[in-house]
Amino acid sequence: MAKYEKNPDVIAALDEEAFWVTQKSGTERPGTGKYLNNKDPGLYVDVVSGEPLFTSTDKFDSRCGWPSFTKPVTQDFVTEVRDNTHGMIRTEVRSTHGDSHLGHVFPDGPRDRGGLRYCINSASLRFIARDDMVAEGYGEFVNQVEDS
Repeated sequence: MAKYEKNPDVIAALDEEAFWVTQKSGTERPGTGKYLNNKDPGLYVDVVSGEPLFTSTDKFDSRCGWPSFTKPVTQDFVTEVRDNTHGMIRTEVRSTHGDSHLGHVFPDGPRDRGGLRYCINSASLRFIARDDMVAEGYGEFVNQVEDS
């Protein structure tokens, strides 16, 4: 298994929005994320650590303004933390090894797919097309990616 970690060189190279979202727990403006309307088959990984987070198979249009997923690839790479900011009680989602802020998880997802909605900032993600997954070291997850 690959080693995933918070890489200071990668953090230093992030654009302003990705840095703000992943390192300062920011949120991109709704409807602006580059992956919101992406329908290509593939894998979404943490932009900082490369940890595999979500597949296109589990992506759905929740109409909330951010990419939404029903579940992570594996719970090993996603940490959930209580978030009391902004006068709300929510569950924040962070990458386990990169400690990147990803977004939040809510219990209003599709009931027939588990009932969860992982509302994730595009700025915290890097997309790897299914055809590139093996070459980029994510071959073990190809079987979790279905055609769009």
